[in-house]
Amino acid sequence: MTSGFSAPINALVADVGSPPIPEAQSWTKRYDGAYGPLINLSQAVPGNAPHPGMLERMAATAGSAAGSQYGPINGDGDLRQAYAADLSRLYEGRIAPEDTAMTAGCNLAFFAAMMLLAHRGEAVLLPTPWYFNHQMSLDMLGIEPRPLPCRAEAGFVPRVEDAEPLIDAKVRAIVLVTPNNPTGAVYPAHVIESFAELCRRRKIYLVIDETYRDFLPNGMNRAHGLFTSDEWRDTVIQLYSFSKSYAIPGHRMGAITADADLIEHVAKILDCIQICAPRTAQAALPWAIDGLRDWREENRAEINKRARVFREALAPLPEWRIESVGAYFAYLRHPFPGKTAQAVAEKLATERGVLCLPGSYFGPGQEGHLRVAIANVGADILVGLTERLRGLAL
Repeated sequence: MTSGFSAPINALVADVGSPPIPEAQSWTKRYDGAYGPLINLSQAVPGNAPHPGMLERMAATAGSAAGSQYGPINGDGDLRQAYAADLSRLYEGRIAPEDTAMTAGCNLAFFAAMMLLAHRGEAVLLPTPWYFNHQMSLDMLGIEPRPLPCRAEAGFVPRVEDAEPLIDAKVRAIVLVTPNNPTGAVYPAHVIESFAELCRRRKIYLVIDETYRDFLPNGMNRAHGLFTSDEWRDTVIQLYSFSKSYAIPGHRMGAITADADLIEHVAKILDCIQICAPRTAQAALPWAIDGLRDWREENRAEINKRARVFREALAPLPEWRIESVGAYFAYLRHPFPGKTAQAVAEKLATERGVLCLPGSYFGPGQEGHLRVAIANVGADILVGLTERLRGLAL
């Protein structure tokens, strides 16, 4: 029995909505199986198991006393060395281990970067539609997520000319996400580089989230050339996810790359919110970065195949318009004007057994869209979407 008294909590946290994915997943309890097994295209989950060699190495570390101890705040030295060498090779730049820090997933990397760059009352430009955890993080920190509109007719690629008028004395950074979550849009290198130049000129930071970097279209091996000169050190902070690339999301492994002086400040934040990144995956990744290069390429080819199969599955249904697709995601315009995205997504989940997320989860002006995580299931399942979507009525 309680007294009825409830002490207040931080209003910035209380005012943020609950995590949206559990809400969507709850709809599936009402699906009766009429169209076959549930097709879960909601949360971005690697659709393949980790490599056996990765599992073996992680198991050995997890079963060791050393693997149960704290590690260095910014990450194990072997991993930082291997990761910096891989970045230098890929981007043809000069990136040192001291320019990197390991984090418990890329969401934590984003949170730490925002704590580093802005404080309550300041602002960050966030392209819309946005990744809802980015918006939630900024709201809880008291930082304004200032929408940078990305238009369907431009492939959901942000434009510098739209961003510059939004920058005032409150803006501390611009965030770019490529390949994008939720739209799947892949930003051209010249667009990313023009944003870096804008940030240099306006003396703010460019935070580029490359969680899905290893799933770029075949033949496109890097998203930009920002690291080819040392100018990046004054402007750029890059975020990355090992979780997706190595199919280990439950082991929570991400990274921040920034000039070493900034990383020293990042370490203060990481010491308070994680102490160290998970040791089990850190021990296996120095081997995996080089040893699983071919395996990652095979996964990239498979993900690109799934995007192609998704397009083919929806080709007979022109009323469902794919407005963007890439890496893990497709952004789909639904054929029900005047109906909310949530109503459409809920109907798909409860009647047809297809779970995707409503565009309204991803910021203002998205009621006409659904986000589809096409990487979650195999091509053999994606082909069945034609019949699942055909004839849906609201």
